[in-house]
Amino acid sequence: MAIFKLLVVDDEPGIRSGISRILQNFKVDYPFMDEHIEYEILEAASGEEGIEIIDSQMPDIILLDNKLPGIQGVEVLEYVKKMKYDIIVVMITSYASLELAVKATRDGAYDFIPKPFTPQELRSSLENITKQLFLKRMTQKLNKAGKEIRFQFLSVLSHELKAPLNAIEGYCHIIKEKQLGNEVDSYIDMLDRSLVRIQGMRNLIMDMLDLTKIESGKPVQHLAKVDLMQIARTALDTMRPYAIQKDVDMYLNTKDKIEITADPGEMEIIFNNLISNAVKYNKQGGRVDCSITHENNIVKIMVADTGIGMTEEDQINIFQDFVRIKNPLTKNITGSGLGLSIVKKIVDMYKGEITLQSIPGKGSTFIIAIPNN
Repeated sequence: MAIFKLLVVDDEPGIRSGISRILQNFKVDYPFMDEHIEYEILEAASGEEGIEIIDSQMPDIILLDNKLPGIQGVEVLEYVKKMKYDIIVVMITSYASLELAVKATRDGAYDFIPKPFTPQELRSSLENITKQLFLKRMTQKLNKAGKEIRFQFLSVLSHELKAPLNAIEGYCHIIKEKQLGNEVDSYIDMLDRSLVRIQGMRNLIMDMLDLTKIESGKPVQHLAKVDLMQIARTALDTMRPYAIQKDVDMYLNTKDKIEITADPGEMEIIFNNLISNAVKYNKQGGRVDCSITHENNIVKIMVADTGIGMTEEDQINIFQDFVRIKNPLTKNITGSGLGLSIVKKIVDMYKGEITLQSIPGKGSTFIIAIPNN
């Protein structure tokens, strides 16, 4: 049995005791783990008391109200960020607003649980948080551990496939048994949801394979003269249907053929990830520009968008494994959080450099420079 310390910071005794009751016998189990995870509940009635407990007992998860006597919840959040503590903080407040959400997300809040919440909502949210924390800590161990940890790491990711598979299986049974009648149109919504789930699983599997290949220590590369213009054009064509749905215009601002000695598959990964993100995180009616230049034996790839952009802190962390931008604008955008970390690892393999320029609300520009002697 593993124990995660969970600190509840709320000035309402009823909320604190209610959370304790809801989680009293709650456990998080995974099929591949030797033990389940339970919670040790810690309580604080003020921000000051919460900080004392944080410093002395180092909880794994904090459920933090913003409206507190004395210092406010966001100040406690800022303290956790300042001290660089490895703690997941979730805001629980009935005073949630867009301004608070943006500030708390910028300062490191993982999620929001609005009051009032049901026991099921709390347990479901906490199960997801626990899973993410487990994944994060397992990822951190990969640099120090061997094959056993790597196997467990892949097992965790494989487990992520079970939920969408179960959903698709359920939809298939409903359709097979004609539970909604004989009209085909009655099942269109289920078919659409299944297709979305299938695409999500496909993306996850491909990211897993790419990451495993790159981190194997000796990735097999098939080097050849690669036409980057053609690869960019293919990546744009692949994303065009989704871009049309979002009314996003895409442009390839390079006319000359530009070649580089590289593995074609790795170049495809770079363009597919950058262009896909530029569309997914764009605004309705936005624009994506892709350009490729070759000067002084350096190939430069630039992908710019007019999307939601990101904060300076997000820019620092965005190339790490399993990092995804979390704010109200990205709530419905899916992804594994591996794409950009894989891109950076590939660029590093070619002794190149990837840089990012981004302004919240205005867009992002990714620039890759790779030597091509």
